Amino acid sequence: MKITILAVGKLKEQYFTSAVQEYSKRLGRYCKLEIIETADEKTPDNASTNEGNIIRAKEAGRLKKYIKDDAYVIALAINGKQMPSEGFADKLDKLGIRGISHIIFIIGGSTGLDSSILEMADEEISFSLMTFPHQLMRVILLEQVYRAYRIINGEPYHK
Repeated sequence: MKITILAVGKLKEQYFTSAVQEYSKRLGRYCKLEIIETADEKTPDNASTNEGNIIRAKEAGRLKKYIKDDAYVIALAINGKQMPSEGFADKLDKLGIRGISHIIFIIGGSTGLDSSILEMADEEISFSLMTFPHQLMRVILLEQVYRAYRIINGEPYHK
C-alpha cells in the first residue's frame, strides 16, 4: 500500500520534524510513505470570510496537482466522520482488501480545506471536534496510520 500525506505548509518546529521522521521510519515496514508539502498562504489575523475563501482556493490549486485519479482520497475535515483507532484500522484494511493500492490523506492549512478539495475526496474523516495546528495534525495522522497497521497485523500497541 502506498500512503501519501498531502499537506499544506511546511513543518517549522524541530519537534514536529523529529516526530514525523520517527513515524515515517516506523511505517517503512508496513507501507510506502510519501509526504508532499505545498506552500501555504499568509493568513492575516482576523481574516474575513472572503479572505479565507481566497486563501483556501489558492491552496486548493496547489493541492490538486498531486491528487491522483486512481488514489482513494481522504480529506481531514472537522465535520468528517469520527471513529476509534480500531475502526480506522478496519477502514485501511478493507480498502486494501478492495484492491485500493494508494491512499492520499489531505491536511489543509490554517483556514482548512477548500470545498473543491472536499468534493474531490472519497471520504472526510475527523480526529476530533477540536481544532489542531496543521503541523501537529500531520504527527497525529502518522501516529494513527502506524497504530492502524499494528492493529491490522495483530501486533501490540499502546492503548
